[in-house]
Amino acid sequence: MRKSLPSVTIVRKIKASPAKIYAAITQPRQMMQWWGPDAGPTLRAEADVRPGGRFSIVFRLLNGEEYNPTGVYQEVVPDKKIVFTWEWPGMPERESLVTFLLEPFDGGGTELTLIHQHLPDKEACKSHEAGWSGLLDKLLVFLGDANWAN
Repeated sequence: MRKSLPSVTIVRKIKASPAKIYAAITQPRQMMQWWGPDAGPTLRAEADVRPGGRFSIVFRLLNGEEYNPTGVYQEVVPDKKIVFTWEWPGMPERESLVTFLLEPFDGGGTELTLIHQHLPDKEACKSHEAGWSGLLDKLLVFLGDANWAN
């Protein structure tokens, strides 16, 4: 029996439509403006948003470290759901799975649920939870929604 690997789930209520959020997380020109876990810059974003299409993002943290997560889109339902693998170059054994779910709610906003599954250990879980939380905070600012959510 295969052991269950840890996962992270983060839910945010955002005062933006699912279509606006979907565009922000799938269009490289928009991703360049906000992607990353802290206030460091996004250096490159590529996204071929279709099942089997690849993405690659390069961002620099405030401490100067650069990261380049890549992956393959598994499922794409415009304005509703995106599922992709999450890979770190040179570490194929650490491939995991990320899902963004976008659900409209009463009041004109969207409930965004981010699920990151198949993380290798609790330490990776803790690190990715902090990273994704920072990234979603930046998304809220990008969408002009920093004071409304949660």
